[in-house]
Amino acid sequence: MLQDAKTIRYYQRITDALVDQWNRGYRSDDLRRYIAGYLAALRHSDALEPYLIHRLEEEVNRFLFDESNFAIAQPQPEPDYR
Repeated sequence: MLQDAKTIRYYQRITDALVDQWNRGYRSDDLRRYIAGYLAALRHSDALEPYLIHRLEEEVNRFLFDESNFAIAQPQPEPDYR
């Protein structure tokens, strides 16, 4: 579980971007490449400590492999009481 505020903000940014890209039609391979690039940029910029980046990577991968995060909500039909 992430506890550092800065790491949590990065997690939220990455996961929001993943869902947005999924809705645009990108799929798992593309999302994995996006994650790899994002984490590489964090490592290169020294924005976070290496152990925090590793934890972030674990959490983002857990998010990616949970299918419920990318399920499209189906509207429920309204009952007709007539």
